[in-house]
Order: sequence, then C-alpha cells, then structure tokens
Amino acid sequence: MRDLTRRAVLAGLATLPFAQTLHAALSPYALSESDTKVGFSFDLSGVAQSGTMPIRTADVQVDTTRLQNSRVQVALDVSKAKTRLPFARAPMLSPSVLDAESHPTITFVSTEIELGQDGRISDGARITGDLTVRGVTRPITLEASLYRPQGTAAGDLDRLSISLKGALNRHDFGASGYPDLVNDTVTLDIRAKISRL
Repeated sequence: MRDLTRRAVLAGLATLPFAQTLHAALSPYALSESDTKVGFSFDLSGVAQSGTMPIRTADVQVDTTRLQNSRVQVALDVSKAKTRLPFARAPMLSPSVLDAESHPTITFVSTEIELGQDGRISDGARITGDLTVRGVTRPITLEASLYRPQGTAAGDLDRLSISLKGALNRHDFGASGYPDLVNDTVTLDIRAKISRL
C-alpha cells in the first residue's frame, strides 16, 4: 500500500510542470461593454420579438496556442433586460418567467470547446457550457466564431471578435409563464469584442 501511495505521489509530481504549462497558456481578456451585445428573440402571439440583456461580469481566458482550452464565465443582469415592446418587459421579468427579483443573474460557464473541421474556431466551432436560469442549470451548446480585426497580422491576437448563436427551451428552466402567448423557444445571438490584458 505504501508503494502504491508513493507511486501515486511521484506520478502526480511528474504532471505538475505539464499542468503549470497548460495554466500558463491561458491569457485573460477584457470584455468591451460598448461593443458587446447579448441579444435574444422569441415569438409573441406569432410575431417575432427581440431584446437585449447586459453583462454584469465576465471572465474570459483564452489559450492562444490551443483555443479548445480557453474558458469563459459570464453573468448577465436580468433586471436590466429590455425588449423592443416596452409592455412585454414586466411580464418577462415576472415570477412566472425570469423571476428577476429572486434570480437577478443568468450565468454561463463553459465546459468544452470543439474546434471546426479545419482545427480553427473562426468557422464551425461549438462551445458547450452550463447555463443557469432561475436557479436551474442545464447544458447548452452554442455555435461559435472567433475573429481577428481585418488588417491585423495572423499572429496578432490582442483584439478579438466573438459570435455565439444558439437556442433554448424556456420551459427547461421553469420560465413557463404566458404559454398561450409566448413560444417555447428562445434564440440567442451574442456578439462581443475582447482585448488581451
């Protein structure tokens, strides 16, 4: 038993440099509030509607050598959500839908990033993570794209643009109010710009 423990400790020590290398490859990026838009859309009585929700906090860590190792953690401010129809805002924030008073944030924590067929995230990549709405956590997969600004060098990753698209069933999170008026599906369209710190 002692030999087994000793081998386990030695094996763990041997992996430390590798783990430190992986950790060191992550670079923190700041989210541009002015260039970031978290958009959502839904059908209300058969008519397409849309809205936005601001980001309260964001922790973006990008591994510029292995993008699939990057990490994202975002919290949205539910109380400041807006819709194009002002009268739809209060029902959306009510206890039977988003319940903004009891659950003031929506969070997303990435768990896996899958690169596109060409091994890049600029086209066809997917990001999977845990989405928490109304205190209910469910996995969600978003179509992802990551771009450099036009005219920048191939190795210049100081400024990046992100596009994320996906959809969810609001009933999966208990946001089931007004079922006769509002469709089950809510689509997401997130666009952001980030800069290396």
